[in-house]
Amino acid sequence: MKLRLWQIDAFTDTVFGGNPAGVVPLDRWIDAKVMQAIAAENNQAETAFFAPNASGSFDLRWFTPTSEVDLCGHATLASAYVVFRFLDPSLKEARFQTRSGELIVRQGLDGRGAMTMPAASAAPFQAPQGFIAALAKAVGSRPDELHYAEKGGAGTGALIGVWPTPDAVKALKPGSELEALLLTVKAGSLIATAPGGGNPYDMVSRFFAPHFGVPEDPVTGSAHTALTPFWAKRLNKSRLLARQASPRGGDILCIHDEDRVVLEGACALYLAGEIETGAG
Repeated sequence: MKLRLWQIDAFTDTVFGGNPAGVVPLDRWIDAKVMQAIAAENNQAETAFFAPNASGSFDLRWFTPTSEVDLCGHATLASAYVVFRFLDPSLKEARFQTRSGELIVRQGLDGRGAMTMPAASAAPFQAPQGFIAALAKAVGSRPDELHYAEKGGAGTGALIGVWPTPDAVKALKPGSELEALLLTVKAGSLIATAPGGGNPYDMVSRFFAPHFGVPEDPVTGSAHTALTPFWAKRLNKSRLLARQASPRGGDILCIHDEDRVVLEGACALYLAGEIETGAG
């Protein structure tokens, strides 16, 4: 059985930037073990698989190299890019049915995608004794604040650490002990963030998800479902320009709309090919 494969760099308009995602459109669903094996072979943060269920509507699933996840923003944006550019250019809107509900991506006039996702709330986190010191040792410095967002899948949420400056976030160097430390507080990932200070960014971040086989994700849409309402409230503005300060880096225009977040970004095509699964 042969399957089509695209690799798309999301949240960037140039190849080798943003966050790469594998995109595999299907006529019908295949065994989850095969999808997991393809995701492991691709070795990208996520590989997206989708199958049509109605005109302009698709069932969508995401796999890291080690597990299926409940929500992935950049691979959703990449999937919409494949739909709009290669599968059905007449569509202006793609609706994806997922574990996290319906996600809608609209095609902008400039070729950018505008993706609507559920907002994730966060609350101040009361760290157990010794945790902050252990976290500082694990990543290289101590955050000023900790918050917890109920997201992340597999019974885990995301820990949000606030550092004072973008340079402090960029300097973080997570060690191998981070995964076990986060799991002690039921967190599958760490979102490290700081105010952007303008010129031109409102916020910066990095995203570490070792529990899901992703030591650092280059640009993370799902993290910005929590970061957008978090910083919108602090900065008293509903439109924010975000920079994810990973080595590849990427920009996201974030719009807070009550219980939803709209994330806008570009995509760039890196690869188009075919998978030989070995199945009949």
